[in-house]
Amino acid sequence: MSASAEGRKTIFITGAASGIGLASAKRFAAAGWFVGLSDIDAAGLTAALLAIGPTNGATFKLDVRDRQAWDNALGEFGRLTGGKLDALLNNAGVARFGSLEDLSDADCDIQIDINIKGVVHGARAGLPLLKAGGGRLINVASCAGLYGSPKLAVYSATKFAVRGLSEALDIEYAAHGVSVACVMPWFIETPILNAGASGSNESMADALRKGGLEIYPVEDAAEVVFKAASGKELHYLVGKRARQMRFASSHMPGAVRKQLRSRSPLTA
Repeated sequence: MSASAEGRKTIFITGAASGIGLASAKRFAAAGWFVGLSDIDAAGLTAALLAIGPTNGATFKLDVRDRQAWDNALGEFGRLTGGKLDALLNNAGVARFGSLEDLSDADCDIQIDINIKGVVHGARAGLPLLKAGGGRLINVASCAGLYGSPKLAVYSATKFAVRGLSEALDIEYAAHGVSVACVMPWFIETPILNAGASGSNESMADALRKGGLEIYPVEDAAEVVFKAASGKELHYLVGKRARQMRFASSHMPGAVRKQLRSRSPLTA
């Protein structure tokens, strides 16, 4: 076993080169965990490992859409950790902002392939290692998985899917001693806010600024992810507005729909 991994809790993170993934990697490394950093951005992974400290983790080039790449990455991670995986953070995700009729086929496909298929692949590939130690599967969804967001129709659909998958797997995986958490952030200051449809100059960040909606620091999300890793709850909300949205979508769906129609092209 790697000396840097021996005797330490371990976590494997997708989308670890930036945003919530990188912030989470820093948070776990600071708490003494050994971190598997995975992403399609090789240069970003190199920088991420330096940021958390080279003795605190290892990097893995991973396209979450590739099943074989998942098996290869987790196989290598398991060899480094002696078959130990305390938590798997399915964080990698993309968004394309724009009306459905304006999105290209590629805009739709990449969101479905990364945000849904990538999470399913991770949940399946990670199960053997998680089973070995009664680990925790953590899936990052969004408040867009609480109520469908205009100009984020496909993204919302994928995050509803992640939420549903998490709720189902929390029951299924309990038989293996594995628990599941679903983290649902409000808007977080990450590169995903720069997303737009192909050929469009309008981004999610532009719409947020016009609507005067809050954006929370990435560290807030990382702290909730860290809490989720050792917690027992299924749903974890990031940000006060996220908690308000969950309450409103459950108890006042008509009011939420009216608000979405009347004021902003974007909500969560």
